[in-house]
Parts: sequence; structure tokens; C-alpha cells
Amino acid sequence: MNIFPTITTINRKWKEKIKEADELGLTEVAVFPTTLEKEEREELYDFLIHSKIKKIPFVHLRSDMSLEEIEFFIKKYNTQIFNIHSEKSYPIPNQWMEYANIIAIENTYECYLNEEEIKKFGGVCVDFAHLENERMTDLNKFYKNCETINKVSVRCNHISAIKKTFKIKEDGDRLRYDSHFFEDFSEFDYLKKYSIDFFSNYCALELENRLSEQLKAKEYILKILQGRDDYVKKFLTNDY
Repeated sequence: MNIFPTITTINRKWKEKIKEADELGLTEVAVFPTTLEKEEREELYDFLIHSKIKKIPFVHLRSDMSLEEIEFFIKKYNTQIFNIHSEKSYPIPNQWMEYANIIAIENTYECYLNEEEIKKFGGVCVDFAHLENERMTDLNKFYKNCETINKVSVRCNHISAIKKTFKIKEDGDRLRYDSHFFEDFSEFDYLKKYSIDFFSNYCALELENRLSEQLKAKEYILKILQGRDDYVKKFLTNDY
């Protein structure tokens, strides 16, 4: 299992993260340009080119990204897997289908996972915090999505924090326990619940924390999962 620190863009501090990557001597990271418009992405790419980063195994796509942008990551940074939200949420460009086998559909709030859609692409991207939030707030959707995940190939993962108390998001007044910012390592303990079958070789820390903090979170997560050959598939029972 590979867990990658990630250049995220939600808090707009991606420049600082790339600079920090260089300071830490990191040459391999995941990149999530999910909040950046085209001009900002071009600036991001320029910063990456002039950084010490050599490999970007995992990238989160936006539906307005061009085929050339996908190929930039593949050719320049040997990207092995991409993820995207369902086409029910955002349109997926037809030209992307050339690389459908390395694009995974992520489980999100907007809709249920669709087995047929996932099979048109390279598999599923299991976002553990989204899934755990469903377990805590919408068991029907949780069980349905787990059943679908069981039927398809898990190609990559997002790992974020789960808070002890919920907050109400403005987008539909939904209860949310998941967060892209962690304050305590125990916010990753929920990962112990999930079968090893739900994990992949491409796990990205979808966190707004500094990379130095992400690296500590990575150590903690690996420690709590290390040597666990006793995973039980609890996700189809109520045994939590």
C-alpha cells in the first residue's frame, strides 16, 4: 500500500505546498488541482516543472481539463491513475475515453456509485471519509455503495479525517463529519473498520495540512494498519 502526501488546492496554498515539498526533499506526491481554473492550472504546472518533484502517481481530474493536461501528467510525471466524479455530477469529456482504463470513478455525496459507469472506466476510487460519513448519516447509501465497491476493481483511494462532531455544510444542509483538515491522529482511526479489499496501491492524503503534517499522518495510518491480516468485511453488517 502506497500513501502519498498530496498537493491539494482547496485552501489555495498549493504554491506553499510545492515549496515545502522541495524543502522536505520530496520527489513523489499526488496532485489534486480540483479548485483551479485553466489559468491557475497552467501556473500550477509551471511551478511543478520548476520544482524537484519527479513523479506524480495519482491526479484528481476536473471535467474541464483537456486531453493534453492528462497527457502532461502521464508523460512528464509517469501518472498511473486518475480519479473523477461521476458523470451524473459533472460531464466527462469523450476524448478522455482514450485513457478510460486509468481513470477511476469516486464515491461522492451527489449520487450513488453506478456499477455500469465504473466498468466503463478503470474502476472505483474509494474515498474513505466520504464512505464513513455515509455510514454515520445515511446507512442505506453506505450499504449500497459498499455492495457496488465489492463488485468492481478498487484502483485508488482518498484519505481524509473524520471529526468527532458534525458540521452542517451549506450545500444542502447536509451533516458532515469528514474534513480535509486533521487536528488529531485519532481522526484516522475509522480506517480500521474497512476491509483490506477497499485499499489500493494508490492512496492519496486529501488534506489541506502542511506536507510535514501529512507525512506524520501517513506514518500513523501505516502503523494502525500495519500487519493487519485479520480484516473482517464488516461493511455489510451492522457490527460497528
